Amino acid sequence: MTGRHNGRDVFEYALLRVVPRVERGEQINAGVVVYCQAKGYVAARVHLDEARLLALDPAADVAGVRAALGAVEGVCLGGERAGQAAGDDPGRRFRWLIAPRSTIVQPGPVHAGLTADPAAEPERLLDLLVR
Repeated sequence: MTGRHNGRDVFEYALLRVVPRVERGEQINAGVVVYCQAKGYVAARVHLDEARLLALDPAADVAGVRAALGAVEGVCLGGERAGQAAGDDPGRRFRWLIAPRSTIVQPGPVHAGLTADPAAEPERLLDLLVR
């Protein structure tokens, strides 16, 4: 799904989930990654509810989870903070971030929508789906 529809651009997004103990299957939403091909835009916003995380796993590595979420934001920003992905275009960075992985921070399925302002979507989705 690409293109422009009635003055709005197609965008894609995925939730970032924290799964402190994979064997239990419990998770909390902790962020969102947004990509708009038409605008060459990729961004992530995160919000970690430490109390909820510790309720699921009192021994959770909160600092490690914060670092992993910060790394996602860094990849979206590009430049030095993106590490090996620094030279990649926004679409490649988004696809890399949403690739399935078995770490404590995992991407959810990708969803699509239409927006007149891709830069407003990360905060809107964070409020709607995470906070």
